Amino acid sequence: MSRAIGIDLGTTNSCVATLVEGRPIIVPNSEGGRTTPSVVTFTADGQRLVGAAARRHVNHPAHTITSIKRFMGRQWDEVTEEMAMIPYQVERGADDDVRIAIAGRQYTPPEISAMILQQLKTDAEAFLGEPVSDAVITVPAYFNNAQREATQAAGKIAGLNVLRILNEPTAASLAYGLDQAQEQTVLVFDLGGGTFDVSILDLGQGLFEVKSTHGDNHLGGDNFDQAIVNWMLAEIHRAWGLNLTADQGQVSRLRLIAEAAKVALSSKPSTQITLPFPNEGKPCLLDLSREKLNALTVDLLARMDRPVQQALADAGLASSDIGHVVLVGGMTRMPAVADHLRHLIDKEPQDGIDPDEVVAIGAALQAGILAGAIKDILLLDVTPLSLGIETRGGIFTRLIARNTSVPTHKTHTFTTAEDGQTSMEFRILQGESEMAAFNKTLGSFRLDGITPARRGLMEVDVSFDIDANGILHIHAEDITTGNGRQIRIEGGAVLSEAEVTRMTEEAEVHAGDARRLHDLAEARNLAEILADEIERSLSVQRDRIEACHEAALEDQIRRLRDALKNDEASEIRTRIQGLTEAAQVLIKGAHGATRKTKSRENVP
Repeated sequence: MSRAIGIDLGTTNSCVATLVEGRPIIVPNSEGGRTTPSVVTFTADGQRLVGAAARRHVNHPAHTITSIKRFMGRQWDEVTEEMAMIPYQVERGADDDVRIAIAGRQYTPPEISAMILQQLKTDAEAFLGEPVSDAVITVPAYFNNAQREATQAAGKIAGLNVLRILNEPTAASLAYGLDQAQEQTVLVFDLGGGTFDVSILDLGQGLFEVKSTHGDNHLGGDNFDQAIVNWMLAEIHRAWGLNLTADQGQVSRLRLIAEAAKVALSSKPSTQITLPFPNEGKPCLLDLSREKLNALTVDLLARMDRPVQQALADAGLASSDIGHVVLVGGMTRMPAVADHLRHLIDKEPQDGIDPDEVVAIGAALQAGILAGAIKDILLLDVTPLSLGIETRGGIFTRLIARNTSVPTHKTHTFTTAEDGQTSMEFRILQGESEMAAFNKTLGSFRLDGITPARRGLMEVDVSFDIDANGILHIHAEDITTGNGRQIRIEGGAVLSEAEVTRMTEEAEVHAGDARRLHDLAEARNLAEILADEIERSLSVQRDRIEACHEAALEDQIRRLRDALKNDEASEIRTRIQGLTEAAQVLIKGAHGATRKTKSRENVP
């Protein structure tokens, strides 16, 4: 295996690390920087620039691509908020995916990301003086199948052999925990340019086990920058009567100024902003204080609460159980962010490693583990949301529960729901509600060629496999015929970043409704199966049971079918009980009638 590198492919900046003599080091880029802006620009003379050189082309915002990570694996109808924060042209692809339009050509987000990865690869090879082909690339813990596959595709386009797609919080825990032998519970707080993750891990004796993960993939430094931009636009209009909202060039410049002001306020209480437009020979100045920035972003800070609390709840822990808090991502340098976390956890965060570099260092360590250079470390990651299939009545049948360690394999047997059924349609879902309607559809597939038979007799095994990259593979097989179907959830698996939090919240809000609907669906399914089976048995044994028993059964079947016209699970279950009791009489009556018949037949 050739030298492997670890890559933190970030929304705002990216970073590369590798092992040298068993220790991780940051690989500097061609300009000597330890991080590389995740920016690509296309110049008028046909050049393609990446990194700091691209970022300097602020005067060409329509040709300069920033924050491409926000579009990875996304569908067109899920990027409304992102559209408001970018100056370049985004178009709808033929498959309802996202395309970047530059100089009459469309690029996919993986293609743009590959350009960044290619530059990182080139810089690493120049620094190390040898070819680089293998890489571990990190992603937010809440990246779904499509986003992870898009990241894999970007690596492949860039000429990299992607050894592993690794969750960013897990990478950070590796970086902090390698030299700590004692057992401990760590909370990793990762607020980057475009995403927010919280993970809780148990570390000790070479074992890194993720207990839970939660987050908001729609929250990051871009949102804080946008809040400052909106304030500046309003102040400019108020003070100078200028409306710059529609001027993409000016807005792009303001976005860079906003980021610089945000960084400045991490180390001082106030900063003066010089605006990039003439004012009768006088400079246009705005004063922004740290206190004002906190007020502008109070809603963004509040959005951190729920992921932290949910991660603790999923791990079955209280904040007092946390031994260490690890900060990841440049946004954790904002004093209000760290203060907010201290309020939530009541513990001083670790700050021994640069938050912009810690993920890349962890990725390099994981690359070393996979290459065999580091031994005696076992890393167990988890899947963030439950996965399952919709079954009769709209029920969500879980195959893999959230926070299950990956890789994992689960198999469940399903039966036909109708007489003579020759195919089965499977809808794959992700979420926490008991009802399919409240969860996210990842995709669907159809298994044909099932032998026609009475419902419930033909069985199909469905297996869910989540690999070490967190990507879902599904296999369905007709047990009788061996006919099978292998699929991999791809484009249809896009999980809107805003939906991740929404789905978990709605699962709780609608928990009562979901339980009621689940109970009703189960009762209806049982009632229909029972009524059909009793009717079938009755038609076969009609000549062997007494008339009173036959009439009682028919009456109970009629009562049950009447109950099915309503949506009252309790009434349906009462009628199920009545029909079940009558069926016991049927069995006894049938046996008794049989003995009497034989006795009469034996009379000479």
